[in-house]
Amino acid sequence: MSRLPASLFAALLVLAAGGYATMASGAGTAPQHSQIGKPLPGSRGSYRNGDQLTVDATVIRILPDDRDGSRHQRFIIRVDSGKTLLIAHNIDLAPRLQGLKAGDAVRIAGEYEWNPQGGLLHWTHHDPAGRHQPGYIQWKGRRYE
Repeated sequence: MSRLPASLFAALLVLAAGGYATMASGAGTAPQHSQIGKPLPGSRGSYRNGDQLTVDATVIRILPDDRDGSRHQRFIIRVDSGKTLLIAHNIDLAPRLQGLKAGDAVRIAGEYEWNPQGGLLHWTHHDPAGRHQPGYIQWKGRRYE
């Protein structure tokens, strides 16, 4: 997934306009952690595009599915540090989180992509080709991958 579908990009712009996510923007990089709030040894406290993250968070908003290309279930989470991230969960490769709602606790492992609104996590599923590190979403005792 090297390029975001147009509808996902549009949703990110809506998030920026609505003020749902805040983060000081740098020159194309953002904070680097193995987990949000837990810096890697020797890091400067920034995430980088492509970092594999695992986060514990609360769902704060459910968004409409992205149906442009591969279908993605989309929602926004808030991590313990207060930062927000867009989750793009490929429901062509992994099961939908049926009944997910604001206030639900989740653990998510996926690939981080920086953007001025705070970033997003995707690759929250297995890679059928086996070339990408698998991710998952843990919700209500079930692992979606």
